[in-house]
Amino acid sequence: MSAAMNQAFFTLSVGMGSMEIFGSYIDKHHSLPGESVRIAALDTIVAIMAGMIIFPACFAYGLRPDAGPSLLFITLPNVFMDMTGGLIWGALFFLFMTFASFSTVLAVCENIISFCMDTFKWGRKKAAIINGFMVGLLSIPCALGFNVWENITIIGNRGVLDTEDFLVSNLILPIGSLIFLLFCVTKYGWGFKNFFEEVNTGDGMKFPVWVKGYFQWILPIMLFVIIVQGLIQ
Repeated sequence: MSAAMNQAFFTLSVGMGSMEIFGSYIDKHHSLPGESVRIAALDTIVAIMAGMIIFPACFAYGLRPDAGPSLLFITLPNVFMDMTGGLIWGALFFLFMTFASFSTVLAVCENIISFCMDTFKWGRKKAAIINGFMVGLLSIPCALGFNVWENITIIGNRGVLDTEDFLVSNLILPIGSLIFLLFCVTKYGWGFKNFFEEVNTGDGMKFPVWVKGYFQWILPIMLFVIIVQGLIQ
């Protein structure tokens, strides 16, 4: 359950500020609960479709569907090589993966670019150039983890990429989500009344009043359990 929830945090950009930044760009004509349901539904549909393609292909060729990064760059290319029209399907697959990676990079980078623009009063071009350079520089250890540093293990015998994935997926995203939640629904932050009025502004689906208890008690406990489960893995 912990791994599935951490994947949901990542794909929906919850806990790192991206979804909050994009939500601030939506005009007042659309309610946030309605937009949230559409985004979650679309993300789930895409994930199910990907699973319906990847899992049968792996089982048909006797390959492991849980191979991690090697599934994408080693296992699936071998599947496409043995498949009729594999060159075409493989090219389309990695083309769509490129588009998906660009959308993820935009979502992840928008929050740090917006942060720099608001905090340091930088223009978007300056913020994009500086953060692009920093992201490229900080990505070097991950790239070296597949060759020069492939024998280096850090947390729990994890390599560089797996360590970064553990820190982000098991700690930063769920803890960030918990902080956002508590800020929105407690008196020490924004407060539930202000949160409730903001998210229900505009046309579309709206949160009922009874979700207050769910947001203030049940969700924090669920997030805390996910954090603990992630730490003991």
